[in-house]
Amino acid sequence: MKIYHNPRCSKSRDTLSILEAHGQEAEVIRYLENPPSREELQSILQKLGMQPSELIRKGEKIYKEEYKGKELTEEEWMDAMLTHPKLIERPIVVHQGKAVIGRPPENVKRLFE
Repeated sequence: MKIYHNPRCSKSRDTLSILEAHGQEAEVIRYLENPPSREELQSILQKLGMQPSELIRKGEKIYKEEYKGKELTEEEWMDAMLTHPKLIERPIVVHQGKAVIGRPPENVKRLFE
């Protein structure tokens, strides 16, 4: 089990707490410090059943300054997330070929119940 985690995010901390409370050990990946590769991000998106544009955090300053109102291809959104990992929605938990976004944090329970 892996969690793409930002310790400054309350939803990310809450999701990690739920995992721990249910005895789930997770590899914690601080994705802002150690961003996923293109291949990892593509794999995550596949497991989520999402397109790159659906994983974008539209409330981020970098989104508002550089991307808001622009028409980008899915490949360009992928490039944006790789360039600015802060744009990646969080937290993401991956387990046994599946993935969920911890918004709300309780979503993570679907992976191990």
